[in-house]
Amino acid sequence: MPTAADYFAISPNAARAQWRSILTRPWALKGGRQVAFAPVETLLCLAASLLVNHRRYGGSTAHRAEKPVPSLAQLFKRPNSSILAKMANLDGSRRHGARHEMEVAAHLLGDQDELAAVYRIVVRAARDVGITGDDLPDFLYLEHDDAPLILLGQDELSTTDIADAVQTEHPDITDHLTELLLITAARVGQHRFARDVLRNHGHRCVFCGLAVTVEDRRAPRMLVASHIKPWRKSSPQERLDVTNGLTACPTHDVAFDTGLLTVNGGLRIHIHNDLHRRVDADPALHAAFGRPPLAERLLLPDGALPPQRTYLDWHRAHVYRETRPV
Repeated sequence: MPTAADYFAISPNAARAQWRSILTRPWALKGGRQVAFAPVETLLCLAASLLVNHRRYGGSTAHRAEKPVPSLAQLFKRPNSSILAKMANLDGSRRHGARHEMEVAAHLLGDQDELAAVYRIVVRAARDVGITGDDLPDFLYLEHDDAPLILLGQDELSTTDIADAVQTEHPDITDHLTELLLITAARVGQHRFARDVLRNHGHRCVFCGLAVTVEDRRAPRMLVASHIKPWRKSSPQERLDVTNGLTACPTHDVAFDTGLLTVNGGLRIHIHNDLHRRVDADPALHAAFGRPPLAERLLLPDGALPPQRTYLDWHRAHVYRETRPV
């Protein structure tokens, strides 16, 4: 049985040997016993959990699982349900996995640099044995450079907020590993939430339309996807609700977060009265808060889910104040 070191310290040679074994294995027969997951498979399932929430799928819907689950299933010669079950084992929501795998998950999800390094070893070893990008997509976009793996939306979370939420929602926890898994689950959930909000808004600031692409790739950190009703004030369901999020450039994100901007139920954008009076007299303020670039109403692409009025009402009641000085 593999140990934690077989995951943390996986070598290119070991990864290549595991890939060769996977390539020669037969397809698992329906209802038959499957071959145990090799470390390279488990590590890729862990990496895929940054993109896919296995809880969205059940036994009858596993075939609908989003990318990269179908690619991994095809490559590993397993059904989608097996990939999703492994994800559940790794985050501790199904207690059929080995404890060392949950320890690996908690450690690597808590250290993105190490997770990125392991991911690169596994993907590059696959290329060495002839597995192409068609068969194994570089779904974290880390294969060809040394760019860091960035979990989105983490600036919105504080260690204290997460710890308080875990203790409040799971008061009977006594196992340290379970606590670590819940903490990493909160951070991964925030990453998925931010990614889904960015997708929902077409990767553009909903206030001014800013979108920055360099060499056919979206420029990092030029857009922020944050909660309307803050994470620490939201229920577990509200924290993952894409209609509780807005995509904004850093300037308009801070303005919204500090109450200089708000949005009404009709999606019309309002700016603080005092700020509004200064806009025409100050070119720099006009460049950020004049109309344009600030839109009259939220800039949402066709088919986007609009922010839920309940969250917008909360923002106007608790954050936006007409009498607040600039």
